[in-house]
Amino acid sequence: MSVSPAVLRRLMRELSELQNSPPEGIRVVVNEDNMLDVTGIIEGPEGTPYAGGYFRVKFKFTEEFPAAPPKCWFATKIFHPNVSSAGEICVNTLKKDWKSSYGIGHILVTVKCLLIYPNPESALDEEAGKLLLENYDSYCDRAKLITSVHATPKVRPSEFDTPSSEGSATEPSMSKSSTSISTASTTTSAYISAPSVPGVKLSTSASGVFTTSPLKTSASNLSTSSSEASLGPEKGSGKERMTSPSPLGLSDSNVAANTTSAATKAIKRGAATGTTGAEKRKKALKRL
Repeated sequence: MSVSPAVLRRLMRELSELQNSPPEGIRVVVNEDNMLDVTGIIEGPEGTPYAGGYFRVKFKFTEEFPAAPPKCWFATKIFHPNVSSAGEICVNTLKKDWKSSYGIGHILVTVKCLLIYPNPESALDEEAGKLLLENYDSYCDRAKLITSVHATPKVRPSEFDTPSSEGSATEPSMSKSSTSISTASTTTSAYISAPSVPGVKLSTSASGVFTTSPLKTSASNLSTSSSEASLGPEKGSGKERMTSPSPLGLSDSNVAANTTSAATKAIKRGAATGTTGAEKRKKALKRL
């Protein structure tokens, strides 16, 4: 069956994307001689009776595609309420819910979800639907048996050696996040653990690297800029200064003043004593 060149280009683009970045548990195989001969492979989801199996889904595209959905059926035998014995699939995506924007990848993902959440109320296989409703353990045992016989290969299909798009997309994201966290913690650590060194001015560059330079000091006034000693780079614009006490404080001035006063009094007493002694000697000589 032939399709328009526009549809063929769309299929080729979608198949290329599915082969290069396939969804988790889904692969596609294309016949090299016929681009319209497409087979999807679905890995049985873990936690279901289909785990360990690989189910092939065939596609057939008509002239009405993409306005109408392609023909789609299971080529691998499966025991499922919504899959007939002939492999026909009962899912709304392939019927009333179809949209022209849908494609092969969307169909395969929908069918994989059907393996996880079967719908016994619209069963094509009445036996499977009834067993699912009445005796789930028996349904699982029957589905596992059919899966082991018809869908479990001795060797995993080689198509699944290609990493899925989920794994390849997640790893770089995590690496980038880890790098950001590491950078943030390093910067924060630099801000918190900045050493306090007397006589040295600490400043930070925009990258959080500490630089040092000597402070200007004088005997009369030693001061440091609180903004320069601040560890946050955004606080360096403030000009508020904290002035250290002068070498001679108020208490020292009082001590010096008291000492000077005591020395002055001692000199005056000495001078007065010297004068009195001279007068006594003069009086004694007169008496002689």
